[in-house]
Amino acid sequence: REIELITISCSKALETLEYLEEFIKPGITTKKLDTLAESYITKIGCIPALKNYEGYPATICASVNDTVVHGIPNNYKLKEGDIISIDLSVSYKGYYSDIAKTYPVGNISNDKKELLRRTEESLYLGIEQVKPGNRIGDISNAIENYAKKHNLGIVRELVGHGVGIKIHEDPNIPNYGEKGTGPLLKPGMIIAIEPMLNLGKEDIYLSDDDWTIKTMDELPSAHFEHTVLVTDIGYKILTKR
Repeated sequence: REIELITISCSKALETLEYLEEFIKPGITTKKLDTLAESYITKIGCIPALKNYEGYPATICASVNDTVVHGIPNNYKLKEGDIISIDLSVSYKGYYSDIAKTYPVGNISNDKKELLRRTEESLYLGIEQVKPGNRIGDISNAIENYAKKHNLGIVRELVGHGVGIKIHEDPNIPNYGEKGTGPLLKPGMIIAIEPMLNLGKEDIYLSDDDWTIKTMDELPSAHFEHTVLVTDIGYKILTKR
């Protein structure tokens, strides 16, 4: 029953993200995207889970260019060539989901295209390690190896996590680590895997607002996330059609 409700929550989160996609164009403010997200989530019978979570003031995290995660929506107007990561979570009957994706705004540079492609690819390589008997370290190691191979900075201070009756549950899922280490994966577990990779170095800092996390070298960062169920034989991505 719980898996069923979390699955519905995940489909609602995906639906919201897909609804927002058509508005991601030069000229729109990140605040407008947030307003659209909140009204849509409410309309489809869910609660915006991030709003007021530990004091966070908005429905979505809107992280532009060198913002890694937790960008607070504001009056910034998206420009041609920007990239924006949208991270959102919804609560459906008390059950949670988590999803993130980084989008190009109009035409973007080849460097940014590669960053988006590689970060998303690292997510799927991590997901491929999800099966009973494997460990969290197998996911982490797959992401780390791919990121290193392509000279991308791995954000170490922020991690994936369990998800279900709370947004963030155990276990933590770092984007680096050793094979065969960490908690054992078992059928019925639901986890959010979320690589955050930088075009430059891995160093990050927390802005004065106590939320926004940016790259130290001001180079762009990308973030992709899926909520994944461990099944009897492998995995099912709950935030994907």
